[in-house]
Amino acid sequence: MILSKRDYYEILGVNRNASETEIKKAYRRLAIQYHPDKNPGDKTAEDKFKELSEAYAVLSDSQKRATYDQFGHAGVNGGGGFSGGGFDFGGAPFEDIFGDIFGDIFGGGSRRGSRGQRGDDLRYNLTISFEEAAFGTEKKLQLPRKQNCETCHGSGARPGTDAQTCSTCRGAGQVRYQQGFFTMTRPCPDCRGEGKIIKDPCPDCRGTGQVRKKRSLSLRVPAGVENGTRLKLNGEGEAGSQGGPPGDLYVVISVEEHPIFQRDGQNVICEIPISFVQATLGCDLEVPTLEGKVNMKVPAGTQSGKVLKLSGKGIVSLQGYGRGDQLVVLKVEVPTKLNSRQRELLEEFARESGEDIHPQGKGFFDKVKELFD
Repeated sequence: MILSKRDYYEILGVNRNASETEIKKAYRRLAIQYHPDKNPGDKTAEDKFKELSEAYAVLSDSQKRATYDQFGHAGVNGGGGFSGGGFDFGGAPFEDIFGDIFGDIFGGGSRRGSRGQRGDDLRYNLTISFEEAAFGTEKKLQLPRKQNCETCHGSGARPGTDAQTCSTCRGAGQVRYQQGFFTMTRPCPDCRGEGKIIKDPCPDCRGTGQVRKKRSLSLRVPAGVENGTRLKLNGEGEAGSQGGPPGDLYVVISVEEHPIFQRDGQNVICEIPISFVQATLGCDLEVPTLEGKVNMKVPAGTQSGKVLKLSGKGIVSLQGYGRGDQLVVLKVEVPTKLNSRQRELLEEFARESGEDIHPQGKGFFDKVKELFD
């Protein structure tokens, strides 16, 4: 008796316009639910899982799906039941389909032999001066890292010999084993997933194919880098194995503090002390900048904390356009020790000035009077 078969879309619980992603998600969710290893001895769950997997094998293949949409079950397997006492995936090995869906859960897919592994990334901490960060610099780095052995050219075998194909996995790098209903794969225990065994190892690298050496590198630090900036050098990390590509090198910048200057974005801040006479009468002041000293005019009546700007004397943008300013913060210093003549002159100045001696203070006390009187 030929049993009528359920619609594949109905089995997976998706509509006929479902995308490949929706079909895959639906199968994954239901297959985990009815997995025989999760339902030991449950014949119903096992049959349900077979039904789900048959539906996915057809609907996940664009050509088979098109044929099924046009002709139904008769178009994909002649309208019969599960073929061969199990189920037919149209020539696709079941472990390939299962690995595609559950590779991230069960730790493997349908790997065929060993492939080269990318080398590890490296980090190098580099300290530079404030000026080097502002204008850029060239630095020579001495970097210890793994490199392919020059004696065996990375093969790991003694020159004149070759690595031999592993007899256990026959070069696949993996072995199959039965687990309940499924055939699973794992890395070969003899060759450790490499697919080859080195009988006569290279004396310099001892069969690893790599040696650790110091490499000299020239690094261009661009103008405008800040503390914590990370520069990437492609391919300058650890060497890859089995012909794999090398990793990358990340250079992390630390900028030393400056005794005079501070940084605020692209601007440079510099605090300069002046006497109360210079602040009162005004003066010409020699100001240090990153590029040397410049003259700046301080206007008469300058108050402590006044900020004057030197345009274009800051730091270049790391993106390569524009430059910040230097902000000069003036700090008025009051003398702490006076001789008798200095005190006499200041007292005379105070009598002559009267209330005008502290114009800002007068405004403040007028406001206090308005609030509390």
